[in-house]
Amino acid sequence: MQTFGSKLRDYYTLTKPEVNLLILMTTSAGYYLGSRGPLRIFGLINTLVGTLLVASGTATLNQWMERIYDGQMRRTATRPLPSGRMSGREAFRFGILLSVVGGVYLAATVNLLASLLAISTLLSYLLIYTPLKRRTPLCTLLGAIPGAMPTLI
Repeated sequence: MQTFGSKLRDYYTLTKPEVNLLILMTTSAGYYLGSRGPLRIFGLINTLVGTLLVASGTATLNQWMERIYDGQMRRTATRPLPSGRMSGREAFRFGILLSVVGGVYLAATVNLLASLLAISTLLSYLLIYTPLKRRTPLCTLLGAIPGAMPTLI
């Protein structure tokens, strides 16, 4: 039986925090470069919070999609889903929740364009890049699109 702390750690792991740190850095740089006049700190914070939520949801849904393949690789076999510490249903719901809340948060606190860019990033990553990873090296070229989108948010 998992403890509450280990369950929280598994949810945290699903969000891929190391990757999200890089996403927030590029989002911050894009926000700064796109600012006109003095930096609006609350605008930046809202942008980062919404982007973090959508990016965390994307990472979670990506691990949900890849759980069978992750179980076959030594590097990823100990992740929460392939190891059996978390069910696919739990991860799917968590990923959807983070993604929807993040998209709505961006629309409500930043603007609709930021929300649409974030959701477009999620969709292109999950529906184009992820399925193509096992089929063609061109996935890297197509993966550059969702990789560059946080700068635009």
